[in-house]
Amino acid sequence: MSTIALQEKQKERVSILPIAFVILWSSGYIGGAFGVRYSEPFTMTFFRFTTAAIIFLAVALYIRAPWPRSWVSYAHAAVVGLLLQVLQFGGLYAGIRGGVPAGEAALIVGMMPIFVILGASRFLGERISWRDLPGSLLGIGGVAIVVASHLGTHSVNWAPYFYVSLALVGITTGTIYQKKFLTGINLWVGCFIQMVVGSLVMLLLAETTETMQVTEVLPFAAAVAWIALMNSVGALTLLYEMIRRGEASKATNLFHVIPATTQIMASAVLGEFPSPTAIVGFLVSGAGVYLMNNTPRK
Repeated sequence: MSTIALQEKQKERVSILPIAFVILWSSGYIGGAFGVRYSEPFTMTFFRFTTAAIIFLAVALYIRAPWPRSWVSYAHAAVVGLLLQVLQFGGLYAGIRGGVPAGEAALIVGMMPIFVILGASRFLGERISWRDLPGSLLGIGGVAIVVASHLGTHSVNWAPYFYVSLALVGITTGTIYQKKFLTGINLWVGCFIQMVVGSLVMLLLAETTETMQVTEVLPFAAAVAWIALMNSVGALTLLYEMIRRGEASKATNLFHVIPATTQIMASAVLGEFPSPTAIVGFLVSGAGVYLMNNTPRK
C-alpha cells in the first residue's frame, strides 16, 4: 500500500472517531432514561460505575499499565471521579428521573464547551476575546427557550433542572481539572480509580436516600450494561484521549451536536417529541456553542 493510501486511510479513521464519540455519548442519555424507569438514579449509577470499574481494571491488568507511585496522582484521579463521574451522572440521572426529558438534559449539559472555554482561559491559559460573547449568549439563550417551553406546559418544578445543572458543573470542572492535573497517569488506571470513587459515593447515597430496589431486572441490566460499556468505557475513553491530545476547548467542540443527536434518539426510542418552540431553542443553542468553539482566538 502506498504512502498516500495509508495517509488517506488514517484520515478516514480519524474522521470516524468523532462520529463514534457523538453516537456513544448521546446514547448514554437514552440508556440512562431507560434505567431510571426500573430503579432509582443513585442505585443505577452505582451499578454503572461498578461495572465500568471492573472493565477498566481488567484492561489495565491485561496491558500491564503502570500504576501511580505518588499518592498525589491517586488524589487527583479521585477528585476527577467526584466531579466528572459522581456530580455529573448523579445529577443527570436524578434530573431525568425527576422529569427532565433526555433531549433537554443533553442540551443543558451540552453547554459544557462554553464554560470550558471560559474556565480554560482562567486555569489553562487559553485566551479568549469579545468575539466569544455572541456564541455564549446564543447558547445560554437557546437553553432558556427550551426550558421555558417545557415548563410553560407543566407545573413548575425546578428541582430536576437544578440536578441537571449540577451535572453541567461536574462535567465542566472535571474536564478542566483533568486537563490540568491528570495528564501523567495511565488512561485505564485513572478511569478505574475514578469509577471506584464514583461507585463508593453512589453506594453511600443509594443506601442513605433510596430503597435500592429494581422493579425489572432484565431491562435494568441491559440499560446498565449499555451505559457502562458504551458510555463510561467507550465514549469517556474517547473524550479523555481527545482532551489529552489537544486543547480542552477544541476537544469539547463535538458537544454542540450531541443535544440534537440525543433529541433525535429520544424521539425515535422514548417518544419524547419537542415542541416547535423547543426546536427553535435547540437550533439557537447549537449555533451558539458552534460559534463559541469556532471563533478564532489567540
